[in-house]
Order: sequence, then structure tokens, then C-alpha cells
Amino acid sequence: MPIIAPSLLACNFLELGAACAMLNDSAADWFHLDVMDGRFVPNISFGLPVIEQIRTATSKVCDVHLMIEQPGDYAEAFKKAGADVLTVHYEACPHLHRNMQQIKSLNMKRGVALNPHTPVHLLDDILDDVDVVCLMSVNPGFGGQSFIPQTIDKIRALKKMIQQRGLHTLIEIDGGVTLDNARAIISAGADILVAGNTVFKSENPLGTIASLKAL
Repeated sequence: MPIIAPSLLACNFLELGAACAMLNDSAADWFHLDVMDGRFVPNISFGLPVIEQIRTATSKVCDVHLMIEQPGDYAEAFKKAGADVLTVHYEACPHLHRNMQQIKSLNMKRGVALNPHTPVHLLDDILDDVDVVCLMSVNPGFGGQSFIPQTIDKIRALKKMIQQRGLHTLIEIDGGVTLDNARAIISAGADILVAGNTVFKSENPLGTIASLKAL
């Protein structure tokens, strides 16, 4: 069964505590936390103080996705805030191996995200040092976008790379995941589904999460 990681970016921030409680009661496995700096992506979301509070509200995995420039400067702070998985963008890290070493030294799972235009073969030299690859299936920065169909081919190609090396690297899909396309995404080889609006704009978020988990 897939790992379900609802994105709190899509929740009502006035009801953040209630959103955390709902996810705690749901079949969701991870909390997906999108951090945006207004520079690497054209939006600003939330940061360390919010993640610190979310950490106190759940024992589930906090999956922190840094859509920021110079993420290495903040890795230790996000560990202290409560991150279990720390994902940095390939496009923001000219010294990606160093970033992976840093994250591992802080006892977090190492994640690398790729923007839609970035081919998976660029991970060839680093894949052995990565725990999670997050394939962006929309252009990062805003929720509610439509899934980019070419992502399915990228999932298949990345899965082949992982299997050929006998690795256990997980593939995470972030953006435009719905009940309509989730089965195809999983069939292509994805392990983790990030879902924002699909969960939080649903009339029955608990039921929607359960349906995704059951695929």
C-alpha cells in the first residue's frame, strides 16, 4: 500500500490544530510540510515556528520539503524543529552530495526533489545516497495545479534505475494527485503520494485518505 502524505499547505491555517488532529485520526502515514522562501519558488508558505508546533501535535512522520535557496544553511534548524525527512531540490544544490551527507549526519531521511523539467538521469551519481526522490508533478510554488502527464514516464524511468541497483529508495509524487490518477501513479512505481487539495478540499477528508491508502 502507498504511503499517504497529505500536504498541510492546503489546509485552513486558522484551523491548523484541527487539521493535525484529523490527520492523526486518519490513515495518513506522513505529514507533508512545504517550506517556500519566495526566491526559489514564487510563493512564501510557512517555516520553522509552524513546524515546531506541528511536531508537538503528532507522532507521525514529518516530511519537510524545502523549496528554498541554500537549504544547507537551515538543515540543522529543521532537524531541531522536528523534521524526520528533509527534502532539498536538485536545482538549488550545486553540492548535492554534501547536502545528503549533512542530512544523514543529522539523522534524518535524505530527500531530493526534481522539478518537472529536470530529467531523472541526473541523479545517476547520487541515487545510492538518497532515501526519497520527490518528483514534482506540477511546477512548484502553488497548490491546486493539474498533474503533468509526462511524470508517469519519469516514475517508470526512476523505478528502473532504483531496481537495477537493488536500492530501496522511495519515489514520492507531489502535485496534482487525485483519486482519478492515483492508481496510475502507483502502478508506474510510486511509493508515496502527496495530496493537498484532494484531501483538504474534500467533503470527507478521512474517507479520501482511506481511499488513497487502499489503492
